Amino acid sequence: MQKKCGYVYILFSKRNGTLYTGVTTDLIRRVYEHKNKMHEGFTQKYGVDKLGYYEVFDRITDAIEREKQIKAGSRKNKLQLIEKDNPEWVDLYGQIVDLDCHGAKAPRNDG
Repeated sequence: MQKKCGYVYILFSKRNGTLYTGVTTDLIRRVYEHKNKMHEGFTQKYGVDKLGYYEVFDRITDAIEREKQIKAGSRKNKLQLIEKDNPEWVDLYGQIVDLDCHGAKAPRNDG
């Protein structure tokens, strides 16, 4: 059985706004769902739909552990994670479209 890779991510509503930390095996699909408000809940209610930060793991179990660690931390720690690599608070969704399980751009087959 193939192990599933995992992603832990932080979404934001606006710079220094509401934050949401999640975990998934398919980051592109999951952020798309948040952006298109496909599920009722916290992110839909508070307009939390911009990807500010993410980490890639070879195993989903490692991503789940990291998510628990981030959620247990302070808001200040979450803001620092975003601002360390994304100081302009850019929505990173456009940068992950070709992301593979190892955080690298997957090869495209355009023809």
